[in-house]
Amino acid sequence: MSVPVLVAEASRRAERLGFTASCEDPAGPMLAVLAAAVPRNGRILELGTGSGVGTAWLVSGLTDRDDVTVTTVELDADLVKAVSEASWPSFVTFVEGDAGEVLPTLGRFDLIFADAVAGKWTGLELTLNALAPGAVLLVDDMSPALYPDPEHQAIVRRVERSLADDPRLISVRIPAGTHLTLATRRY
Repeated sequence: MSVPVLVAEASRRAERLGFTASCEDPAGPMLAVLAAAVPRNGRILELGTGSGVGTAWLVSGLTDRDDVTVTTVELDADLVKAVSEASWPSFVTFVEGDAGEVLPTLGRFDLIFADAVAGKWTGLELTLNALAPGAVLLVDDMSPALYPDPEHQAIVRRVERSLADDPRLISVRIPAGTHLTLATRRY
């Protein structure tokens, strides 16, 4: 898959902002593929906007669709300002705030990309509760080797076990890139 224009713009923005935690392959292209499969009138949630690279992949997967909404949550006000000033389709909404506080107010989603501390390392249950039946969850940065701190490695393993053992989900660990976990909420 070639790099979509929105993704290239977001990558340049990340460079300008000195933001080094953007999603990498294969997470980005996978987001586009998953977004393309969201049902009509579906809802997509991204936890951790960052510089907008993940958002751009999601939007790129939607091509010309305008029946889907994309909500992206970011704690850093400066990042929200920089990213939201770019040219985005009208169905993209930027929310500034802590995902752990905002999640309970947002409703249910058909696709969630968890790429922030809150909603992934903390408050995972809030994220799982926001999954509609049949919804898909993609969790990034799931390799314990990414983190030198043994406590953080233990958190990664705990989250991985939680996703694998949750009877509401069927999940798979994808040991590529920064390692991903892909899960679907059962009907």
